[in-house]
Amino acid sequence: MKVYCTRPRCPRPENHFADLDDTETLTEIQQKYCTTCGMPLILSGRYLTIKLLGRGGFGAAFLARDRYTPSMRQCVVKQFQPAGDLTATQLATAQKLFEREAVVLEELGSQHDQIPDLFAFFALTTPSLQPGQQEKFFYLVQEFIDGENLEEELAQKGNFSESEVLEMLYSILPVLRFVHENGTIHRDIKPSNIMRRRDGKLFLLDFGAVKQVTNVASGGPAGPSTGIYSMGFAPPEQMSGGQVFPATDLYALAVTALILLTGTDPSELFDVYNNRWNWRSHVPNVSSSLADILDKMLLSAPNQRFQSAQSVLEALEAIGKPQVVPPTKVPPKPQPAPPPAPVTAQHQPSPPVVQPPPITPVVNQPAFSTLELLGGAAFSGFEAGLIAIALYSLVPSPIAALAISGVILTVLIFAQNRRWIEKIDLLIIATITLAIVLFFLRNQMMQVVVLAVAGGLVAVALTALFRLIYKLLSLLMG
Repeated sequence: MKVYCTRPRCPRPENHFADLDDTETLTEIQQKYCTTCGMPLILSGRYLTIKLLGRGGFGAAFLARDRYTPSMRQCVVKQFQPAGDLTATQLATAQKLFEREAVVLEELGSQHDQIPDLFAFFALTTPSLQPGQQEKFFYLVQEFIDGENLEEELAQKGNFSESEVLEMLYSILPVLRFVHENGTIHRDIKPSNIMRRRDGKLFLLDFGAVKQVTNVASGGPAGPSTGIYSMGFAPPEQMSGGQVFPATDLYALAVTALILLTGTDPSELFDVYNNRWNWRSHVPNVSSSLADILDKMLLSAPNQRFQSAQSVLEALEAIGKPQVVPPTKVPPKPQPAPPPAPVTAQHQPSPPVVQPPPITPVVNQPAFSTLELLGGAAFSGFEAGLIAIALYSLVPSPIAALAISGVILTVLIFAQNRRWIEKIDLLIIATITLAIVLFFLRNQMMQVVVLAVAGGLVAVALTALFRLIYKLLSLLMG
């Protein structure tokens, strides 16, 4: 079993343990350590990381398995590991953000089926790579969503259609409504944080930058931002470190929609000189109804945007919910209507319908050509001669030798009939068999070759004779 080390600077993080392939050993062993850096590999006594999913500014995510579940359930292990040299204040802030994600997942994940569940949150203290020092790592374990995020989907399939973007909005806006009504703001909405599971269901991920606020339902201020955002998706109030609102998330969701529609980076869609989004020319066929809604979500001043996810949903109702067919489902092909029955006069009886007798399907094996038939006969006769010579020399009983020769010859003929061996295979097998027999019977080399060749010629002659008789009988009886 492969286990991936979670130490950030481990030079060879992949470890392979053959004993963990055994289920009993896997569930009973106390701990395993990285063979390179000595990092504990079974986190919190139960989670084994098997693959690195990605790294960010404040952590890394790993695909893991829970050894204490019957199905070895897959999950995501996120490790807090800020990159770069941070001051004590910055490090404390980053750690609070990580801990806040665990709190939000615990509060919201269990209440909404489009937010991953939290399974565990714990710290791990282990000896550092520096002698005499120790390191402390923080982990959270959450539900694994098997699928692709919208950024990956966009790169793979190309620009989204208007109906696909509407489907995304109708799916994510209720999640944001739930998040906002529960006193939080996500603050990092973007295509890579929206995951489509294999069954088509969308999930909102990565609550590491979430802000817990008060008075969210009424659109009140949310307190100062900590400066955690994704460039191009954050509105002016968030980039300046000011207050954030539900409309802050709606702005980022609208930018996400633009990216999916155009396949273009946000920096190319924003007109800095006029301080406005200039995206409609990139998607000339989008409806004015959707374009007006997105433009309102993208206004610079928060109070000019929609104030809640519910308000956006109500505005979208005028467009109507899209009918998006998942790519894995193909609509059934319409069957042509049966032709109308002929109209007959009432006094004229309908002729009886004669049903043809049922036809039994016949599976035809590919026929053997004359050359193949004679070649197979030569091979069988040749092999029969070699096998008989070898067995008569090795087996004391002539009856036993004859019986074994018959069995081997029967198997070879059956294999030829089923086309398991043919053409060049026959020559290879005959050559190998001849070499083996000659090796053991070196003193009788000439006799072995003559008898084997004679056996092949006799078989060819008999086969040709029987084939000729069969052809003549077929002509006489045909």
